[in-house]
Amino acid sequence: MVVLTVAVSCTACAVASRLLRRAGGDDDGPVAGAVEDPEAVVDDVHVSIRNSTARRNLAYLSCGTGNPIDDCWRCDQDWHKNRQRLADCGIGFGRNAIGGRDGKIYVVTDPSDDDAVNPRKGTLRYGVIQDEPLWIIFKRDMVITLKQELIMNSFKTIDGRGANVHISGGACITIQYVSNVIIHGLHIHDCKPTGNAMVRSSPSHYGWRTIADGDAVSIFGASHIWVDHCSLSNCADGLIDAIMGSTAITVSNNYFTHHNEVMLLGHSDSYVKDKAMQVTIAFNHFGEGLIQRMPRCRHGYFHVVNNDYTHWEMYAIGGSAEPTINSQGNRYLAPTNPFAKEVTKRVETAQTVWQSWNWRSEGDLLLNGAYFTPSGAGASASYSRASSLGAKSSSMVGSITSDAGALSCRKGVAC
Repeated sequence: MVVLTVAVSCTACAVASRLLRRAGGDDDGPVAGAVEDPEAVVDDVHVSIRNSTARRNLAYLSCGTGNPIDDCWRCDQDWHKNRQRLADCGIGFGRNAIGGRDGKIYVVTDPSDDDAVNPRKGTLRYGVIQDEPLWIIFKRDMVITLKQELIMNSFKTIDGRGANVHISGGACITIQYVSNVIIHGLHIHDCKPTGNAMVRSSPSHYGWRTIADGDAVSIFGASHIWVDHCSLSNCADGLIDAIMGSTAITVSNNYFTHHNEVMLLGHSDSYVKDKAMQVTIAFNHFGEGLIQRMPRCRHGYFHVVNNDYTHWEMYAIGGSAEPTINSQGNRYLAPTNPFAKEVTKRVETAQTVWQSWNWRSEGDLLLNGAYFTPSGAGASASYSRASSLGAKSSSMVGSITSDAGALSCRKGVAC
């Protein structure tokens, strides 16, 4: 059976809703995964960070960094025998993304991508489209140049640990209308627009894909997604974009470099289904050659915690449709340009409108003249809710994020 599926470009938002129905997607029903009380998830993140740091200070873990995700698995020299344990180490809104934890190990042995409709067994594409849960690993170092979007099925983990794996020079990863996906330990860069081609999305379904933007990771109407310890740079559109009702997402421990519009979270200002979007952005390093959108948010709740911002040219965090921004314990190093010191930007919105948006900064380290403009409840002198559960001191951000990006893990050695 052939089912038509359509890739929707962020630059073609005007036709998105029409295409959704033609693609078999549901434009009206809610995407599962949003929680009623996002502040409770924020508190859980703080507890995890605090506990991990306490163990580090007590030398409880010889490799303890204070990073709760890493300290959950990296001390184990037999990590390669317990790969699926990683799925239990997530934090934040994407903490319940189990990927292929309950499935078999699938080994990528073939870096080719010759046929997007009938991929060979042993290729990455063959693994990600299967219906059953799979934990996908790589036999050796490889560079994979995808001819068309890599359309993932639910309950999949792509785990690059133990190999130097680059997805570059062609299409990249699309997570559309699925759930429970973990992307870990990949170098994803130089992604290009592709499309106007048939692409398989499951063993029983393939269809026509229109032109895709060239995002490194495109999340579309999906939930329970975790992108961790990847190195991302220099793609045609975004590095990580999440749109069309996506939620329950954690973006952690990644190293972002050499890119303009880094991360777009939200389809359009008028797409109110994105009010259910909830994203945790933690322990990432936003490094050299970045310009803006780290992230840019439209609707929803965004917890930005213990990230290291060492470069931007325009702004770091932007918004345009009343998102809630909770910035805690980050290090913001402003550029030398005297007109680009502000961390925040309300995009094409009058102050009379954005002054009620809840944007708050707690415990952030603002360097070289950087400043964060709070608003709404976040600008109130009486706001002290998180004072007792504040994010780990921004003075520790350097050590917490020192290993951001894809790790050089080798079997038999703590990673």
